[in-house]
Amino acid sequence: MTTNDRRKFLTGLTWTAAAAMLPWEARGVPLPVASAADAGIIINALGGLDDPNRDSGGSPVPEFSPRVLSEAHASGLTAVNITLGYVSGPDDPFEASVRDIAATDARVRAHERDLLKVLTAGDIRRAKAEKKIGLIYGFQNGAMMGKDATRVDIFANLGVRVFQLTYNPANPLGDGSMAPENRGLTPFGRDVIARLNERRVMVDLSHSGERTCLEAARVSTAPISINHTGCRAVTDLPRNKTDAELRLVAERGGFIGIYFMPFLNVSGHARAEDVVTHIDHAVNICGEDHVGIGTDGSVSQIDDLKVYQAALAKEIAARKAAGISAAGERPDTYPFVVDLRGPQQFHKLAQRLDQKGYSSGRIEKILGLNFLRYAETVWGS
Repeated sequence: MTTNDRRKFLTGLTWTAAAAMLPWEARGVPLPVASAADAGIIINALGGLDDPNRDSGGSPVPEFSPRVLSEAHASGLTAVNITLGYVSGPDDPFEASVRDIAATDARVRAHERDLLKVLTAGDIRRAKAEKKIGLIYGFQNGAMMGKDATRVDIFANLGVRVFQLTYNPANPLGDGSMAPENRGLTPFGRDVIARLNERRVMVDLSHSGERTCLEAARVSTAPISINHTGCRAVTDLPRNKTDAELRLVAERGGFIGIYFMPFLNVSGHARAEDVVTHIDHAVNICGEDHVGIGTDGSVSQIDDLKVYQAALAKEIAARKAAGISAAGERPDTYPFVVDLRGPQQFHKLAQRLDQKGYSSGRIEKILGLNFLRYAETVWGS
């Protein structure tokens, strides 16, 4: 890009960020999204469209409230990988996952002016052109496979496009990041990967153990992704990925998304500078064509942090009791970066990367074009 193009890009981000910080009542419903047009394609490789100020009742199915949709548009977001289906709990994994997909489909139809279900990379471009938010359906646990790898076909036909093999504990496909044995993929996990490759579904190794990730990258015939992670060389916590994992995934054409999570700083109190540090390390290891963002959070602002923190403490206690928490989760930490949240988060990140000396072209890759390129490779255009 030229200097003028770069200035226009960053100025567009600044204007949108400022608009996003206006009081809710002043913005109205819905917020005009033309101001976000200069922000380019922004893709969150793992996030949500939930309202952190409201109790979801434990359901992963987003309500798509007017406020959430307005703030998503204001953020400049083009598409987001949302988590549906079983992650943990007493429900039958298969039934819960089918139920979540059906419920989400109904809500997308009810909000077709704002939302578009993504099945191909072309749908992401279409979402941008039509000023909609593209929804990428994804799983964060392979437990719904049961013992039958052909269930991949069912979920692919239902529109699931991202399939994370494990959550933090071990499951029938492989070991998660908190499984101490680090045993790697199981034979069934290999069968599932082969089926995912055949059906052109992304194989996501976020939350996996190191051996599981390395083995998946080697046996997969398609590039794999780590859609939301950090760099263990920077912060040595299990949810972050080693340089060996990052390098192998990139060498095989894959994608790495850096999250906005407490695991980016050993104190648990991550800041925007930590996000930039982890992105920069990932770019140095993987190259600028393989790194993006997967915030693992929503775009809506939190109105009362004290109220939110009280609810969060209960959630973390429940996660620990269920055996699904990760090292670094504590009641005194937030599952987001305090100074990089709300509708302006992507724009603030772009400005910080610019201050780091990143070109506009590199910033655009990180904010969305790298994921789009990867999606074209796996899903088709």
